[in-house]
Amino acid sequence: MSARPVAINITPGEHTHWHVFGLTLNGDTITGTLVAGVIIIVLGLLVARRPSVGKPSKLQLAFETITEQVEAQVEGSMGIKTAPWVVPFAFTLFLFILIANWISIIPTGHHPEYAPPPASDVNLTYALAITVIGTMHVVGVRKRGLRGYYGHLFAKPRLLIPLNLIEEIIKPVTLALRLFGNIFAGTIMVALLAALPAYILWAPQVAWKLFDMFIGLIQAFIFGLLTVLYLSSIRPQEEGAHH
Repeated sequence: MSARPVAINITPGEHTHWHVFGLTLNGDTITGTLVAGVIIIVLGLLVARRPSVGKPSKLQLAFETITEQVEAQVEGSMGIKTAPWVVPFAFTLFLFILIANWISIIPTGHHPEYAPPPASDVNLTYALAITVIGTMHVVGVRKRGLRGYYGHLFAKPRLLIPLNLIEEIIKPVTLALRLFGNIFAGTIMVALLAALPAYILWAPQVAWKLFDMFIGLIQAFIFGLLTVLYLSSIRPQEEGAHH
């Protein structure tokens, strides 16, 4: 007796919808985003409540380790003195994406999940990317002026000007889709694993969840690193000449 193929329906952009004042909102994305935000605030308050130099807590050590790594990236690409606010900005984005990805490992038994990884919704990744690239342009213009910041786009050879403009325009698109594509791939794998027989389902589910956590960590790190690299363009021109 031949086994029948199993049809799996994977629909990109499938969400739990909320209808508010005629607007359709992706409720699961909002839920995951709010939960991640609350967790970050609570963790920050716990660290700030009892900071210690001689005997720091494990949570404080984790925060300090991440902060040191971010500071090293900022110092190497632009110098902390140029824009010290980049450190907490990149740190917060890294921690938010990491926690938002990791809360998805908690099963809710609902389809679609109540709290899937928010980054599997392209609307959120576009918002994050626009925030990063928008900040880059606003601060860059304030520090270097319109001509100083955008002058490289119109530099010789003139034939490359259209390519330079296109590259600048698609930066938020590539930044958003890079994060979305990798996280959404995880939701596809979960759907594929769900089609396995129940008696062996637990083993690949556990293995994939561990691997998914690792991917979530890597993607949070890459987004934070790219944030620092993009924002390095805001350093004053005379500082960039020393590098």
